[in-house]
Amino acid sequence: MSPQAPVFEWPVRIYYEDTDAGGVVYHARYLHFLERARTEWLRALGFEQARLRAEQGILFAVRKMSLDFVRPAALDQALRVTLRLTAQRRASIDFEQRILAARDDHVCCRAQVNIACLDADHLRPTRIPEAVLNALAPSTDRGGANGDITHGL
Repeated sequence: MSPQAPVFEWPVRIYYEDTDAGGVVYHARYLHFLERARTEWLRALGFEQARLRAEQGILFAVRKMSLDFVRPAALDQALRVTLRLTAQRRASIDFEQRILAARDDHVCCRAQVNIACLDADHLRPTRIPEAVLNALAPSTDRGGANGDITHGL
């Protein structure tokens, strides 16, 4: 994949339910934010996960993830979750994801994520459908002047 692959962006606001007793985001909630951004990225490409399962017989599952918690986020803070495709193989996709403070772009969390394509019935690795691969190909070559793709609620 090109290092110039576009960046997908999804907004998140921190609610009380996301925090510990001190008002700091509980570490496991970052996983939820990262997952939402990947789901919305896929939706922006024209694929809903329930339809992929029903029509293509596949699902995507996290195979491997590495997290670096850089700076805590807090109650009521607005964040931006970014996603950039870094590698694509027959049955898996790699992403670089970041969770940034919307106000000042400070990195709160960095993640390297590997997603596997699985046969929905047997939960075994399978090829990514051609339609999905075709949708991914242009996302690595297009974008604005800085290659960003931004989406909001």
